Amino acid sequence: MLRALYDAARKTLDPVHYDYVAGGAGEERVVAGNEGAFDRYALLPRVLCGSEVRDTAVDLPGARRAAPVVVAPTAFHRLLHPGGERATARAAAAEGAVLVTGTAATTAVADVVAAAREAAADPAVWFQLYLHPRREVTEALVRRAERAGCTALVVTVDSPVFGRHTRDLRNGFTDLPPGYAAENMRGLPGAPPDGLTDIPMSPSLSWRDLGELLHMTSLPVLVKGVLHPADATVAVEHGAAGVIVSNHGGRQSDAVPAAVDCLPAVARAVAGRVPVLLDGGIRRGSDVAVALALGAAAVGVGRPAVWGLAAEGEAGVRAVLRTLCDEYDHTLALCGGRRNTDLARDMVVRKGETW
Repeated sequence: MLRALYDAARKTLDPVHYDYVAGGAGEERVVAGNEGAFDRYALLPRVLCGSEVRDTAVDLPGARRAAPVVVAPTAFHRLLHPGGERATARAAAAEGAVLVTGTAATTAVADVVAAAREAAADPAVWFQLYLHPRREVTEALVRRAERAGCTALVVTVDSPVFGRHTRDLRNGFTDLPPGYAAENMRGLPGAPPDGLTDIPMSPSLSWRDLGELLHMTSLPVLVKGVLHPADATVAVEHGAAGVIVSNHGGRQSDAVPAAVDCLPAVARAVAGRVPVLLDGGIRRGSDVAVALALGAAAVGVGRPAVWGLAAEGEAGVRAVLRTLCDEYDHTLALCGGRRNTDLARDMVVRKGETW
């Protein structure tokens, strides 16, 4: 199912837009490494301890959902399908998944949440943002997310500068075509009336800026882009409500480990104080099970959801989410699990190895 949607998306999309989504930083070793890393892991099932019906529900900041799969933030959905972020929002809400809509969305956050509410009475929409060097800009974005009805914020911390995207540079894709914009950056403090503010990337930002964000909102704040366990510890100590292990889908540095390989150490550092999530490389339900066994409470999927959107719009995103959740439930049953927490660290080995 997912492969068919990917193939359909590739045939449908403008090659430049396809390269934008599929590509990554440098030689794209990390893009490939995120997926390939899961091929190194195998699950050791337990037997005679399962249940006819599994409980895959998960409690996340600002949301209790029926399965541990979140739609990760990705940019520019209207480039991929006319329905854009609205279609993605309706699909996620209909399937009971958290949607993380981003600063770089081509639909304003209020309209994304409104679309989600068309499909479900209690959707969970989180807002991803980059900390802006000017505090008033960050605060304006936070207030927009709050007014829209977002239930949590996700601050991306692995982007002090833009990644060098080889395909985009080759294609000359440096700006959106006329008629498209990062709508959440419209009309912010310091911008001309109804004008656009650049999405910020600044190496001068620090933990102090995160602390200021935590003090300007009552929404739970998750920190996304953590690979080093020491940073996970600092994030929790500052008051983060969750930590997301991520290497930005291989779009920032091409010299970092696969996200899933960093997960166990981060989970040990967090020690259950807040939920740990993982994104990067999830392509099948068994990948979800491996991530949960290694310490994640839930996983985020970015490119698979976007391929579904490009191929079939809202129905394609729903198909991706339903497939992953069904495969995960099936894998949980095969592992002898009744609930997510039955997937333990000793049930994962490197292929070709045992204890």
